[in-house]
Amino acid sequence: MIREANMNDIQVLAELMGDLGYPTEVENMEKRFVRIHNHPDYHTLIYEVEEGVIGMTGMIRAYRYEHDLPYVRVVSMVVKESQRGQGVGRDLLKAAEAWAKDQSCHMLTLNSGNREERQKAHKFYERNGYVGSATGYYKNL
Repeated sequence: MIREANMNDIQVLAELMGDLGYPTEVENMEKRFVRIHNHPDYHTLIYEVEEGVIGMTGMIRAYRYEHDLPYVRVVSMVVKESQRGQGVGRDLLKAAEAWAKDQSCHMLTLNSGNREERQKAHKFYERNGYVGSATGYYKNL
């Protein structure tokens, strides 16, 4: 079942960030999620099975200077390592796309790191119709 995340999901969200490669303390996840959950442009979905939560995707609705229509950016997406390859990620992407359409958005974008361990994720996105077309740059301030 895919559902909207809530404050009861803080523990599992922290665990999932670890599966994504960003170990996170529960206290830090709580601070982050309070801000995200209370912001009207953010939306967090959880994939839950009988045994518990096994995946999530976090999105933000945004606007561009070069186009009139808003878009949605997936800012976080992860499936527990033991559950990968079973369609969970595909279902989360489809749910993200549906939310984007509900928000009258014309595009869904995402970034995936250039690290070797992200190569399987890149292939996954390509199999689901996503095209790699940009290079991202970051600078810590």
